[in-house]
Amino acid sequence: MRVAMIGTGYVGLVSGACFSEFGVNVVCVDKDQKKIDMLEDGVMPIYEPGLDDLVETNVKAGRLTFTTELSDAVKGADAVFIAVGTPTRRGGGHADLSYVYAAAKEIAENMDGYTVVVTKSTVPVGTGDEVEKIIRETRPDADFDVVSNPEFLREGSAIADFTHPDRVVIGTEVERAQEVMRELYRPLSLIEAPILFTSRTSSELIKYAANTFLATKITFINEVADLCEKVGADVHHVAKGIGLDGRIGKKFLHAGPGYGGSCFPKDTLALVHTAQDVGSPLRIVEAVVDINDKRKKAMANRIIEACGGSVEGKIVAVLGVTFKPNTDDMRDAPSLDIIPALQDAGATVRAFDPEGMEEAKPMLGGVEWCDDAYGTMDGADVLTIITEWNAFRSLDFDRVKSLLKTPTLVDLRNIYEPHEMIEAGFTYSCIGRPEQ
Repeated sequence: MRVAMIGTGYVGLVSGACFSEFGVNVVCVDKDQKKIDMLEDGVMPIYEPGLDDLVETNVKAGRLTFTTELSDAVKGADAVFIAVGTPTRRGGGHADLSYVYAAAKEIAENMDGYTVVVTKSTVPVGTGDEVEKIIRETRPDADFDVVSNPEFLREGSAIADFTHPDRVVIGTEVERAQEVMRELYRPLSLIEAPILFTSRTSSELIKYAANTFLATKITFINEVADLCEKVGADVHHVAKGIGLDGRIGKKFLHAGPGYGGSCFPKDTLALVHTAQDVGSPLRIVEAVVDINDKRKKAMANRIIEACGGSVEGKIVAVLGVTFKPNTDDMRDAPSLDIIPALQDAGATVRAFDPEGMEEAKPMLGGVEWCDDAYGTMDGADVLTIITEWNAFRSLDFDRVKSLLKTPTLVDLRNIYEPHEMIEAGFTYSCIGRPEQ
């Protein structure tokens, strides 16, 4: 089979590489010549564990190629995936679908023979209908079907998520299109991965509903953590106690500074606006969006309180700036709220992140970037952990104490035990756990 993947961002590049690993011939298309040049040189434009090796293997095998020429990629393709960005539109929470619609028009102008056009980008309900309309108006003679096939890739484990998924959702009720999609995903049927065929509209909503539910779960445990602090309970124990209930589950019950990343913030906003537009508002999701925004902004206050109520003229050492570990993604990361708030309060911020600093530098001005974790601490008044990289889970605390002016640690990810830190001589602040 032959596939064209339009867009070599996170979703497009990972999906294209994984399909080629399945034995499919994949051409990845991007208008950014610099990005295509990097990929042809074996340089990944994003950080994702294992992706560089996967790309290299399939390029050498001749199954994976890169180009800026959409026309060449689309001609003769059995399926063309639209995997372009759908950022939040300026001035509101709606998804910006201009890249999707532009891709649809260009695909229509160049496809020949029966083609399945697949929206892989996260798009609001009804987008598939509009894509179909654009293609039909551009090429009335075209032989095609439009299918929804949302991605469920977690940054940091995307390859495993694609090759061993919880589920594959395919939105089409046309048997001809279903057969093409079955053949593409046949390697997953061999390992009995659940493949759900549904309507295009249901498929589009499944993606938003899934991400919004997870964002709600994170926000719920964060609010429970705040309650734990007031009543003296331990959010770790509460989360474990409720997570052992199979109806609830233990995942996404980790208290912290709020969710960020490329999906949850924009998808919750987009779903809120979709629901409002059709007169069926989602009050729970509206509250989730509001609570999460306020939570990220409030995290700086915890660091300020740990410094006696003021960081004026003080040095704050920050470990981790990406929205989660094992990625260089800075989109809507809590650090983007926390660090500027500390700077506005008069602090000097020194920071280190294993993979995210180059992405972060244009977004966080005035930060002193360090070569390693310990470089942030020399003479600092307080150490704070914002992202729970594994490299920060086993710090040498004798060395940390020798570097800090005062042994104060604000752990916004709860990666250490309060009693152990206090026994080690630290003033320790965390999320939703009693100070022992």
